[in-house]
Amino acid sequence: MSGLVASNLAAAGRLGLSAFDDTKVELRPDWTEDDLQAVFRAAYRQVLGNDYVMKSERLTVAESLLRQGNITVREFIRAIAKSDVYKSKFFYPNSNQRFVELNFKHLLGRPLYDEAELSQNTQLCEDEGYDAEIDSIIDSNEYEANFGNNVVPYYRGFLVEPGVRTVGFSRMFRLYRGYASSDRSQVEGKAPRLTRELGRNQASTIVKPSGGSGGWNYGTLSKDAPPKKALGGTQEESGRVYRIEVTGILSPGFPKVRRSTNAFLVPYEQLSQKLQEITKKGGKIVNVSPA
Repeated sequence: MSGLVASNLAAAGRLGLSAFDDTKVELRPDWTEDDLQAVFRAAYRQVLGNDYVMKSERLTVAESLLRQGNITVREFIRAIAKSDVYKSKFFYPNSNQRFVELNFKHLLGRPLYDEAELSQNTQLCEDEGYDAEIDSIIDSNEYEANFGNNVVPYYRGFLVEPGVRTVGFSRMFRLYRGYASSDRSQVEGKAPRLTRELGRNQASTIVKPSGGSGGWNYGTLSKDAPPKKALGGTQEESGRVYRIEVTGILSPGFPKVRRSTNAFLVPYEQLSQKLQEITKKGGKIVNVSPA
């Protein structure tokens, strides 16, 4: 098995990805408390789409059951996926198509492969309900073969291994935008990402994140031309440059237009000032990553 991790991809920076972690997190029989905490962190991060988890949202009962050996990691994953927290983040706000799309990403670590998978799981959700859809994935042969009872699901779409279809590689880029971004903060919002490609039975185009003309123009950037990687610096600047993705900024003038995607290239020394400026203008910062 070989991992096509984002840090090894020449285009990773232009695609908005930071280093990709495909390490398996497994709870072995001789686990320590540190091992258990690593499982908790990985499970919440994976199943909840890298969204921030407040202390009050943690499943303390399920954590206790796993610590006592009364449930497996697999059942802990099921508990998170069936929790009110998961429903409030991914089920209630989204269409069934987007919900199913995210379930595959969170629980199987891959995108949908074809329209049949989308139709079958959407229909299952509508006919038999929420729990049936979650159980169908976690009880599947695919889940068993890849994660079993003790491995936390992880993103497999960037891996080359038996059973992973190559179309999943490009489609994974449509779903995964790096650990600096969560599934609820991406600029595309609640819309399904793969419906068109699945309907046409086509591989997804690897779409660059919001961008612009590059250089040191910190203004609004267009969707089709991402800022180029910036290098160098001056005596007053370290040369470190950060790319800020923003949604919700109101353009000046009248009538006011709410733009869905903006990006800025900012030297490290000006990063704090720029973040404050964006916030004051009503912008929502969805991603900050090295340029």
